[in-house]
Amino acid sequence: MTLGQRLARRIERNWYGSAWGNLWLLPLWLLFALVRFVRLAFYRLHPPSAEGPPVIVVGNISVGGTGKTPLISYLVQRASLLGQRVAVVSRGYGGRSDDYPLWVTADTAPQECGDEPLMLARQGMTVVVDPQRARAVNSLDGKADLVLSDDGLQHYAMARAAEILVSDATRGFGNGWLLPVGPLREPVTRAATVDLHLMNGKDYRVAPVALIHCATGQKVEPDHFKGQDVHAVAGIGNPERFFTTLAELGCAVKGHSFADHHSFLPSDLMMADAAPVIMTEKDWVKCLDFPDSTLQHCWYLKVAAVPTPEAAAAIDQLLQQTGNLHG
Repeated sequence: MTLGQRLARRIERNWYGSAWGNLWLLPLWLLFALVRFVRLAFYRLHPPSAEGPPVIVVGNISVGGTGKTPLISYLVQRASLLGQRVAVVSRGYGGRSDDYPLWVTADTAPQECGDEPLMLARQGMTVVVDPQRARAVNSLDGKADLVLSDDGLQHYAMARAAEILVSDATRGFGNGWLLPVGPLREPVTRAATVDLHLMNGKDYRVAPVALIHCATGQKVEPDHFKGQDVHAVAGIGNPERFFTTLAELGCAVKGHSFADHHSFLPSDLMMADAAPVIMTEKDWVKCLDFPDSTLQHCWYLKVAAVPTPEAAAAIDQLLQQTGNLHG
């Protein structure tokens, strides 16, 4: 591990501990806070016009994984059951295309659209990627009754009809400081301004559904490897949550963490022993072109968001209210 990597890990540990260890970053914190203030003031004076179908932003105010993507899948399913034509827009983090807006299909390369948009598109959803998310929304006019923005709570250039804040019930908002002293993109007070605040681990949980073999597509129960050693590979915002899930399924987990949105290589999945390799679905879509010989011991864990009855009712109410704005 390089000096830079060790320093980054130390800073991140302090995000969810005492802020004192990060106070040497106060000059950068002041710069971040100033830039945020100027941006927010600009968009308050010059709010974007609402064009195209109404948008619900599903995002967070902290860095790192909160279980947002499984929740978006649930929201799309619910909106569809409520009779709405729904689409997802995304910045497409980790991808780069020559042409935008990019309509993502199951065959789009992750290098073009990013991992999360490709995963959602492969689940059968309408997904449009564009760094200018307002342009993606406009491209959906007449083609969707409701748009969900995957992240973008701080993307004030995009008009929105409603906001859903997603947070982690275990990690909360860390030490409560803005970046880089803490993990926050916006102050904790921002939570009071959204239409709905859902906590992963309280208002909903991310439940394992099945283990799927990466080469054959074979499906088995999530606890298929109970009592066995497994290699858990994760390039997501909060790898420890994934490792904990596998441990709760009875696996003896050997964790292998990578940076969020890591571009996997076949060598990343080659282990010293024959124990099965288990990854997230988001990571799996970046390995689709790997040879079968690399994937013969590899599985991905399919998960789904399961809200409490109270959260499910609040979600349905917000979807119906926002969808009714169309037209």
